This record gives sequence, structure tokens and C-alpha cells, in this order.
Amino acid sequence: MPEGLSPLEANKELQHHQKHAEAPEGRGGRWLQISEAVVLALVTLTAAWSGFAAAKWGTQSRLELAAASSARTQANRADYTALSLRNFDAATFNAWFLAYTLDKREKMAVAERRFRPELKVAFDAWMATRPDTNPDAPQGPTYMPEYRLAAAAQATALDAAADRHTELGTHAGVVGDNYVRITVVLAGVLFLIGIGSTFALPGVRYGLLAVGIVLLVSAIILIAMQPPPPA
Repeated sequence: MPEGLSPLEANKELQHHQKHAEAPEGRGGRWLQISEAVVLALVTLTAAWSGFAAAKWGTQSRLELAAASSARTQANRADYTALSLRNFDAATFNAWFLAYTLDKREKMAVAERRFRPELKVAFDAWMATRPDTNPDAPQGPTYMPEYRLAAAAQATALDAAADRHTELGTHAGVVGDNYVRITVVLAGVLFLIGIGSTFALPGVRYGLLAVGIVLLVSAIILIAMQPPPPA
């Protein structure tokens, strides 16, 4: 994507103006020509800074959005792992519960040995609630607050990181677009000064120069309002 006015284009316009401008005779004409050259020089420097900032912010936006995509992919993987572990824990608990309903103590012990450590902690806490006699007991170990899946926590953290990267990437893209718009304003200054050099009437050239100065000052103010380029 083009970043707007390039320093090379601004420098060519400055050289063209210095070569072909025909200022009115006298001290006023010389001051007019000098003023136009100074404005063009300032436009060159400002355009260089604006183009550099636009490129840096554009790169930053792409990096942040790429990081967001990577974090989202990792979050999906972690969420799938958590779902698989939860299903495994549910299956092993169902095996224990079936043995419990059949009063098969040996099979209950076998099922308990298959419990993962996270499920065993939640199972012991669930048994402490006396679910066989307590109607208010949770439906199973996986409903206990002690039941924690590291993969689920990781998925949540990665989703939050992806949201942050997306927000930063969107912001960087907006700032980069603002710098590109500023270079469009600077291109307008070059056009005004360049076309002004084709007029022999001092009044016309002074008018175009004044408008160019206003646009240049506006561009500088807009740059000051933007965050500086990222390191």
C-alpha cells in the first residue's frame, strides 16, 4: 500500500521550483522566491517524517494482528485439549458411578485409580459433601470449584491476549492511515507552490503561498497530535 508523498517526490518538486520559478523583480520578488523554497524544504522534511511514521505504524499493525491470529489459534488448541480432558474425566467418573450403583467395590477402586490428579482432588471434595445423602450436593466432581483444568485457564488467557493484540493492531492501523492522510495534505502544498511558480502575477503567487503555509502548519499540527512511530 503506498504511504503517500515520498521525500524523493518532494525533493524533485523543490528542484523543479528552483529551476523554473520566475519571481517578480525586486526585493519582494526575491523574498517570495525564498519563501517558496523554504516552504518546499519544510514540506520535504515533514513528508519524510510522515511517510516514515506511516510505514512504521503499518508494520506494527501487521505484527499485532499476526500475534492476535497466533494467540487465537493457540487458544483454540488449548480449549480443545481442555474439552478432551473434561470428557475423559467424565467417562472415568461415569465408570466409577456405574460400579457404585452396582455396589462393585473392586471396580470402583479400579475406576478411581484411573482418575487424573485434577479429578481426584475434585472427587475427594465432592465425596466430602456426602452426595449419597445430601440432596444439595453438586451433580459430580466436575461441578466442584476444586475441579480446575490448566488447559482451560490457558485458553482463557490466550483469548484475552488475542483480544489485546487485535485492539493494538486496529489502533496502529488507524494511526498509520492518519499519517497517510497527512501526506496527502502535504502533496497539496507541493501542488500549490508548484503551480504558483507558473504565474507572473505576484498577488496570485502570494495567495497560493499563503494557502500552502496554512496547509503545512495544519499538517504539522496533525502530526503533533499523533503518537510517535513505534520503536
